[in-house]
Amino acid sequence: MLICLDTDYRDPRAQCAYALFESWTAAEPVHVNCVQIEQVAPYEPGAFYKRELPGLLKALASIEFPLEAIIIDAYVWLDEGRGGLGWHLYEALERKITVVGVAKTRFRPAEKVAIPVLRGESQNPLWVTAIGIEVAFAAEKVKEMAGEFRVPGLLKLVDGRCREWGE
Repeated sequence: MLICLDTDYRDPRAQCAYALFESWTAAEPVHVNCVQIEQVAPYEPGAFYKRELPGLLKALASIEFPLEAIIIDAYVWLDEGRGGLGWHLYEALERKITVVGVAKTRFRPAEKVAIPVLRGESQNPLWVTAIGIEVAFAAEKVKEMAGEFRVPGLLKLVDGRCREWGE
C-alpha cells in the first residue's frame, strides 16, 4: 500500500489529508481521509518540518496497513546532506518506510539531489527527491503515476481535500 499526504493551515490549526492506494499506477484511492491538528508550530524559516510533521505523523498513525512508500508534496532533501520535511519524516518513522518528495517548485540547491520529472504536456517539471529508495527509481514511479497532467491525480486529490475544512 502507498499513501499521498498534504497539509493545509488555518492558524493555529492544520488539516492533513491522505489517500491510500494499492500501486504506483492506481488511478483511484482505496481510502481518503483527513486529520486535524489543533495547534501547529508557527512558521519558522528553514524549519518547515516543525510545522508540517505533526499532522503527517497523526495521519500515518491512523493507518493499519503496511506501507511501501509515503509520497509528500515537499522535498526529502534540500541539498546534499541537508534534510527537508521528507528526511525528518523518515527519521521520525525510524527509517522504516520509504519517503518520496514531489515538489512543485524548484528549490535552488536541491537541483543537486532532485530529479526533474516532466508529466503530461507540461514543460514545468516536478522535483523528485527520495529516501529509502534510489531517487531515479522514485522519479520513474512518479512519472508513471496516474493522471494526465503535471501533478499526479492522487497528489492533486489530497491537495484539494486538505483544503476542505467543512467548518
